[in-house]
Amino acid sequence: MKTSDFYYELPEELIAQDPLNDRASSRLLVLGKATGKREHTDFYHIIDYLRKGDCLVLNDTKVIPARLIGLKEDTGGKVELLLLKRKGNNIWETLVKPGKKARPGAKIVFGDGLLTAEVLEIAEEGNRLVQFSYEGIFEEILEQLGQMPLPPYITHELKDKGRYQTVYAKYEGSAAAPTAGLHFTEGLLQEIEKKGIEIARVTLHVGLGTFRPVKAEDVADHHMHTEYYRVGQEAADKINSAKAKGNRVICVGTTSCRTIESAAVNGVVQAGEGETDIFIYPGYQFRVLDCLITNFHLPESTLLMLVSALAGKENVMEAYKEAVAMKYRFFSFGDAMFITDSLMQ
Repeated sequence: MKTSDFYYELPEELIAQDPLNDRASSRLLVLGKATGKREHTDFYHIIDYLRKGDCLVLNDTKVIPARLIGLKEDTGGKVELLLLKRKGNNIWETLVKPGKKARPGAKIVFGDGLLTAEVLEIAEEGNRLVQFSYEGIFEEILEQLGQMPLPPYITHELKDKGRYQTVYAKYEGSAAAPTAGLHFTEGLLQEIEKKGIEIARVTLHVGLGTFRPVKAEDVADHHMHTEYYRVGQEAADKINSAKAKGNRVICVGTTSCRTIESAAVNGVVQAGEGETDIFIYPGYQFRVLDCLITNFHLPESTLLMLVSALAGKENVMEAYKEAVAMKYRFFSFGDAMFITDSLMQ
């Protein structure tokens, strides 16, 4: 299977640059995973497609303001640093631009010395391991100096940092938002629970590896970066209970999907934590997931491959073609898709 099999044409004007004022008012394309049948509605009608006894799985990770702009201590040259993953006591794996200014031993100063970083070594794919020095609480300094790490295809300034967080974000650690969850409001989640749908919360800290382009010509040659995940006992029990009763497990976003699929052994989700580099593409047999709420993903991306594994590549590519024709909004701040088993011909 070739990476180019997942290419589609997308006019630049369909890339959503700003979030909608009302989270739940985005459009929703409903896709039958077995039939390819499609329906079009608004996201707040997602509740009409959910059934009593379903288990909705949310990723409660919280995006940190991981983008830092600083100056090289010796030359004063501008350096941009993006926090990717905490590796130890004040040590982070980071992406540094320009890389040539970040050789081991280089020091970068942020906020007139409120925070400094020393490059320790060059890591995988040119990333840098850096050690931070500061006085006070790191998270508070980061909140003061850092910016939200919006994807490169979003060129507009985000006025409200909270719009790149889900309303249920809790545990800090992500370099990017689990964007399918951005469509939910607290009111909609309350209505969903009132309908008798269980909500299970898991955590996966989203790294940039999820969004890195697939450079391999053959899909199977691509290697995913690892990301930290955690599944609590309560969440595992809710998911396993739904499966045991023959009810559906519906993940909100590809990150929730990758979390429960990583934590499953013989179709049973195990409570625990770890690192996952699971890569889901057509041919993959899902262990737990039944349905998926997701956004529209970049051409030739691992996320588009995951969606195609669930609903079939032809069904997905036809749905994307229709979404383009109907001028849906794409990517992080864009519209949503619900891949379900309930749309029949």
